[in-house]
Amino acid sequence: MKINVKKILVAASLLLPLCAAAQNSRSGYFLDDYTYRFQMNPAYGNSKNFVSMPALGNFNFGVNGTLGISDVLYNVDGRTTTFLNPGVSAAEVMSNIGDMNRFDVNTRINILSTGFKAFGGYNTISLGTRVNVGIKVPGSAFSLLKEGITNDTYHIANLKGHGTAFAELGFGHSRDIMPGLRVGANLKFLFGAGNFNLDFRKADLTLGVDDWQIESDGEVNVNLKGFKYKTDTRTDVPAGQPARTYVNGMEVDGPGLGGFGLALDLGAVYTPEILPDFEFSLAFQDLGFISWSNNVLATTHGTKSFNTDKYTFNVDKDAANSFDNEFDILKDDLYRLYELDNAGDTGSKVTGIGATMNVGVLYTLPYYRALKFGLLNTTRIQGAFSWTDFRLSANVMPCKVFDAGINVSAGTFGMGFGWMANLHCPGFNLFVGMDRTLGKLAKQGIPVNSNAEVNLGINFPF
Repeated sequence: MKINVKKILVAASLLLPLCAAAQNSRSGYFLDDYTYRFQMNPAYGNSKNFVSMPALGNFNFGVNGTLGISDVLYNVDGRTTTFLNPGVSAAEVMSNIGDMNRFDVNTRINILSTGFKAFGGYNTISLGTRVNVGIKVPGSAFSLLKEGITNDTYHIANLKGHGTAFAELGFGHSRDIMPGLRVGANLKFLFGAGNFNLDFRKADLTLGVDDWQIESDGEVNVNLKGFKYKTDTRTDVPAGQPARTYVNGMEVDGPGLGGFGLALDLGAVYTPEILPDFEFSLAFQDLGFISWSNNVLATTHGTKSFNTDKYTFNVDKDAANSFDNEFDILKDDLYRLYELDNAGDTGSKVTGIGATMNVGVLYTLPYYRALKFGLLNTTRIQGAFSWTDFRLSANVMPCKVFDAGINVSAGTFGMGFGWMANLHCPGFNLFVGMDRTLGKLAKQGIPVNSNAEVNLGINFPF
């Protein structure tokens, strides 16, 4: 499989709004009868036992990003086209592109879950799958793809990406340990399917008279059974130097279970005796790791300097090496800017899965106990892919079988509006909500902005 960075960037810009990106519905954090509050704070227990509908107990999808579809799709002569179309000016495109552009995809699907009262508290057992993916693309990469060789230097720094896919089997327990204080924990066994981390720290390009001078620094680590890099050999090297072999693709032969790990969720909920209308909550999720059996490395071994005359340009548009033809090759073969060496399998590796902290304050209206106001901060701690979200909500339970909430949020991915409706009749529970409401859609049905999260589930309380 050939690494085509141009297609990756365009596909990421256009398709990530269709992907899944909600770990849990933060809009349901303060709803008393939202079944899966225990996955955001294990101190919360449900009022009833329950069993989930297989694969549909808690299903999440959406996306978070800092680029919208309107930033990469344009209308030219009545037709929708990408930002690469010559009919769209570089100035217009780059005015919509930030210095660093980010997309996060985080999915969580519960295969089967159950909760029950026993052992002096509330207990949960959950089996599910999770996929966490993120990419950070500097604006200079879009500039190179769009503008072509209008500058004689380009500095593409801190192009980063990560991804982890695993299954988890969790066992949770919560109980009251003193008046007003409830604590809980959830122990999770992790089964790793695959993991990657790319860190392209630098690619400095200088266009000479008839070649490129390049300084690059980067590496890619992949933890996946049956994975290996494909290589190619460069013969266009200075006289007297050996041919250079570099990574130009990848292949997977029979993937399987690649790692095992453990993680722990901890939480507490406290209602002070002197402030009976307030509830304070704190939780830490995903305090854990996965140990992978292999790590396949591609690297520049620090800063690498080299020249290449593979791309030469002719002002004659009909020439074989015309600007248009050669620049299309450059955009398709952008991986040559790094020329990573195949370092092979370096052995086992341990990686974290990214921790999350939830801090909440809930106020119940004294004269109408069915109405509650909540403030929640969620912070994801994952290095370059950390984010935070503040959410102010109003939650109401007008009758015993229905509650709902609305909220506004602000944080790393901008402002948003969320809501949740939760029906919990005897023997049946249905909830649906959005942490990020879809808003306006493009003609293709894709959200105009890149923040959209939908959560729904069917469960059976008893």
